[in-house]
Amino acid sequence: MSHFLRKTLTAAAIAAALAGSAFAGAADTPAKSEPAKPAAAAPAKPAVDSAAIDAKFKGDKKAEYSYMVGMDVARGLNSIKDEVDLATVIQALQAAMKGEKTTLTEQEALAVRQEFIQKLQAKQMAKSKEEAEKNQKEGDEFLAKNKTRKGVKVTASGLQYEVVKEGSGPKPKATDTVKVEYTGTKIDGTKFDSTADHTPPGPATFPLNGVIPGWTEGMQLMPVGSEYKFYIPANLAYKDRAPPSIGPNATLIFDVKLLGIETPKAPEPAKPAIVPPKPADAKPDAEKH
Repeated sequence: MSHFLRKTLTAAAIAAALAGSAFAGAADTPAKSEPAKPAAAAPAKPAVDSAAIDAKFKGDKKAEYSYMVGMDVARGLNSIKDEVDLATVIQALQAAMKGEKTTLTEQEALAVRQEFIQKLQAKQMAKSKEEAEKNQKEGDEFLAKNKTRKGVKVTASGLQYEVVKEGSGPKPKATDTVKVEYTGTKIDGTKFDSTADHTPPGPATFPLNGVIPGWTEGMQLMPVGSEYKFYIPANLAYKDRAPPSIGPNATLIFDVKLLGIETPKAPEPAKPAIVPPKPADAKPDAEKH
């Protein structure tokens, strides 16, 4: 169900700028993990005026392609633009592409690359730690104030919830699969996921033992037909492993409608195996008559 991509600065920098396969070689929802998605259909060709493009480059196709490649390289380097000198990057590109002797040998470049990656990793870790501490502090303050509001209940684990509408159906168990509609926001009101925004929009179905702890616990409180609002502390959500759209140690708010409990499909009966007779068991033609 997840609609979040876990993409860190380090991953982007290494993949796009250092690995850069195209040029060198030659990351959400209450789900714990993101399921495989079906292969996307080939994108439609962009609606552009080819004549206008040709006019910009006076029909020079090599120039068109070169400019496009330059834009792609720039996007790949964008996450580390403050760490590199563009003039030196161009100097290295020109030398390497012309087959000239480069300032760094391959072994030296490897050592520099490893040092650079370590620097980016340390920078990202420091940034994540700072953000995690900030989110934890703000979340704790929010929950401390929120639990004093009328109608807010608190469980032993620290999960907070409100009953918007109480249903009359059965309550799911931790091993059940549920059908729900939901919207997830951060405490500042930023929406990070909603079944209404999925493609196609509509209810989501997932097993309760495959989601974050706050969901597993909260959903078991709800009779089918209910609408609840969950206030989930970071330790019952993604902790420090949240996708970038949420951030580490974030307290989350979910508006949830429990539409139903899915009935497990009965396993199909096993079909008896058809075993052909052994050659020794076959009778000669003479015995058949």
